[in-house]
Amino acid sequence: MKKSISVNKKSRGRPKKQGGVDPVSAVRLPAGLTEKVDAWGEDRELNRSEAIRRLVELGLKVETPARPAVSKPGRRLRAQELATKTIEKIIDPAAPPEEHAQRRRRLTKGPTEFREARVDQPKVKAK
Repeated sequence: MKKSISVNKKSRGRPKKQGGVDPVSAVRLPAGLTEKVDAWGEDRELNRSEAIRRLVELGLKVETPARPAVSKPGRRLRAQELATKTIEKIIDPAAPPEEHAQRRRRLTKGPTEFREARVDQPKVKAK
């Protein structure tokens, strides 16, 4: 009787996990930053993956205050002009001028409930 030929079959499907159990997150770093991460890791006897992991954990622990968005003064004025023109189109033309000014001011500044929550503007003292 002939011997059967043994065939080395590869298993189908997704390969088994090689390393750890955590999912891989790829990050592109500039060469200079990679060198700094590697140097930081070497000082602590860590490989690059562990150094990045620890640096991210350190960065997440630091609390930084929210900064207002830095903008050019011209942009702010232009945005106000555009908002005013758009609001003028929406406001009832039969309303008196005082009403127009009040509505425009309320729409550009926002409701009083939300003014305190805005991080892009300095805090205003309560009246």
